[in-house]
Amino acid sequence: MRLHELKPVPGSRHRQKRVGRGPGSGHGKTCCRGHKGQRARSGANIKPNFEGGQTPLYKRVPKRGFNPLPKQHYVVLNLSALSGFEGEVNPQELKKSGLLDTGNERIKILGEGNLEKPLRIKANSFSVHAREKIEKAGGKAEVI
Repeated sequence: MRLHELKPVPGSRHRQKRVGRGPGSGHGKTCCRGHKGQRARSGANIKPNFEGGQTPLYKRVPKRGFNPLPKQHYVVLNLSALSGFEGEVNPQELKKSGLLDTGNERIKILGEGNLEKPLRIKANSFSVHAREKIEKAGGKAEVI
């Protein structure tokens, strides 16, 4: 099969509606727009929820409940990823090592892996197992 042999699937392409080509076409005179009115004019751009100036439905319906706060997204790091660090681990160090993109992300440390040396880790959140393993190794888990 070559590029010039490709054809669209039958029924997937439709002919363009040609309007304003006389009464015999079925799309002449008013060109399928009806007589007068806002939608008959050229350049009519009416939003789908516009109701002619009347208070729209979404404003008339009573509001109930509450809108929850947006979820906070975390960059998840395991203890195994932090084994190559010395002393203090903070977002700036993680950015230098390439584990974070900007250094402004929220960080959560999980307990997968082991720590051999004491580290002072600064992050936004820690899992219970991660905190236990850090303290067992003689380090400190600080919440930013």
